[in-house]
Amino acid sequence: MKVVILCGGKGTRIRELTETLPKPMIPIGGRPIIWHIMKYYSCFGFNDFVLCLGYKGDVIRNYFINYGMDNADMTITIGKSLPVVRHVKTDEDGWNVSLVETGLDSMTGARVRKIRKYIGDDENFMLTYGDGVGNVNIEALLQFHKEHGRIATVTGVHPPGRFGELEYDNQSGKVYGFNEKPQVTGGRINGGFFVFNKKVFDYLNDSDDLVLEQQPMKKLVSDDQLVVFKHDGFWQPMDTSREYGLLNDMVTNNKAPWILW
Repeated sequence: MKVVILCGGKGTRIRELTETLPKPMIPIGGRPIIWHIMKYYSCFGFNDFVLCLGYKGDVIRNYFINYGMDNADMTITIGKSLPVVRHVKTDEDGWNVSLVETGLDSMTGARVRKIRKYIGDDENFMLTYGDGVGNVNIEALLQFHKEHGRIATVTGVHPPGRFGELEYDNQSGKVYGFNEKPQVTGGRINGGFFVFNKKVFDYLNDSDDLVLEQQPMKKLVSDDQLVVFKHDGFWQPMDTSREYGLLNDMVTNNKAPWILW
């Protein structure tokens, strides 16, 4: 099953760091935050990734193209036709990473639509943002999605009030409201860590201005095709310098709840 990661945004709320780096490449404990996200999914056995590139996508592309050489011991024999020998494999050997250009100014819904052909024959795929971490139980999330038989499952978390608030039935998990960036007074918000049936592509039009969290999600709600997986554990986006410092401090002090490796 594919894990799609949205990596194309400009990260304007943390501009002091994104002037030179795309947001997913901002380092947490010496590794890009996107590496942490991928490593987390890999701990659950998911190693097939599709990265939706946009702003400074070449930085992400070059990171993965050179990953094997940049993270392993090697011997270089000058003048030989095969000059480089890697002595140690990385733990990430075997990751399959599709690097897909989805446009500099495309919105989230457009980016998802543009990677449709990379989903292949899989009935479902996972999707998350390239700028946040959590200790969501991926196995339980996927099982929940399959049991409920809807097109979309979103992970609902408890946190800061600037993200999309979910209104849902506490017993069935059925979502009946999806309001992006309201004044949250309580309840849960959109924490990413989605699971989608590929029928979701029927909800995505050809506009580069299509925002996944707006019209498509509202239509899924009205069609009774969106449920929430409730996560009461750790979840933290990296939208500000303060949050960047917070995540780095967690890694430095060995208190990062998402690190299972």
